[in-house]
Amino acid sequence: MSQHPITNAIRKQIDRTSEMEHSAPLFLTSSFCFDNAEDMRAAFADESDDNIYSRFSNPNVKEFVDRLCILEGAEAGFAMASGMSAIFASFMALMKHGDHLLSCNAVFGSTHTVITKYLPKYGIDYSYLQVDKPNEWEALIRPNTKMIYIETPTNPGLDIIDIEAISALAKKHGIILNVDNCFATPVAQQPIAYGADLVVHSATKWLDGQGRVLGGVVVGKKELIKEIYLFCRSTGPSLSPFNAWLLSKSIETLDVRMERHASNAFYLAQALENHPQINWVKYPFLLSHPQHAIAKKQMRDGGGIVCFELKGGLDAGRKFLNSLGMLSLTANLGDTRSIASHPASTTHAKLTEEERQTVGITPGLIRISVGLEHKEDILGDIKKALDAI
Repeated sequence: MSQHPITNAIRKQIDRTSEMEHSAPLFLTSSFCFDNAEDMRAAFADESDDNIYSRFSNPNVKEFVDRLCILEGAEAGFAMASGMSAIFASFMALMKHGDHLLSCNAVFGSTHTVITKYLPKYGIDYSYLQVDKPNEWEALIRPNTKMIYIETPTNPGLDIIDIEAISALAKKHGIILNVDNCFATPVAQQPIAYGADLVVHSATKWLDGQGRVLGGVVVGKKELIKEIYLFCRSTGPSLSPFNAWLLSKSIETLDVRMERHASNAFYLAQALENHPQINWVKYPFLLSHPQHAIAKKQMRDGGGIVCFELKGGLDAGRKFLNSLGMLSLTANLGDTRSIASHPASTTHAKLTEEERQTVGITPGLIRISVGLEHKEDILGDIKKALDAI
């Protein structure tokens, strides 16, 4: 029986990196020793692949990065301490004073803060494109646009951007395309196959999948990753070897976990679509999703996130969260356990009301990170909370 291509890719990588141990050993060391002065000189001159210092080279981190490169179809990668450090490094390593960033308007709250508050301090300007107006995207490109940054699906509204279409624009104008693939994971979507130059992940989410560790990673074209590596080597947003070891092990179960997350999420979305307390439900593989056709073209499944809008707005959102029993209320997503959040009062609270409305974050919006529990248990807990509003 032939194996899934992702299973084959992981198997080959395991065979290469773990010749003796079934699991790679931990390298919990800050630095590495050399046999002689010449070996040490060669390592510092980048003439060998020897590890030097765990701030920028460690066997456990390399194993994790190599595995993700295989899954994403990337030439190279570099891992960091968190998803936000990966996003920030991908910006700062490749843009300079006078450059312009074009981003989708629906992004994670902290990413929005970096783009609007911190990049301008370094002379990097920005513009936002609207996901639902692709005919206007090219007009926003400037002569100094250096990078296009997108999330797809977006956080938290699950809008879908046609990666192939925006990649064609980026290539036409010689612009780097940087795609946050956190929500989909390489199991559901491989942006590089559709023309992306870089792919960024918060490994804290689905890649870990159990709410244990922080991590971030950027993979993509070798020449771009080299600049990100040099930036991180000096600035030090290091991924710890232990976290990398856990993340590397987690990737071995990513395929089977995401299959269950996605099937549970699709079931939940269909079951809630006509609930009397809900205005609308959004999930990429629902026929009612406005970019359903794009999602079906570039995604293998719809992922593990479902969002919906409660009819009662802000008060209904808080009552809903307070009435949940099984689902966790936490800032994370991508866990084995289902998680509920209210973006307007938490992850996107620092946006203005106008900014939230522009990206579809209404007062009653609820985001569910669908876990691995039995689908009827998840649905039952949500229906109980809806009845309590």
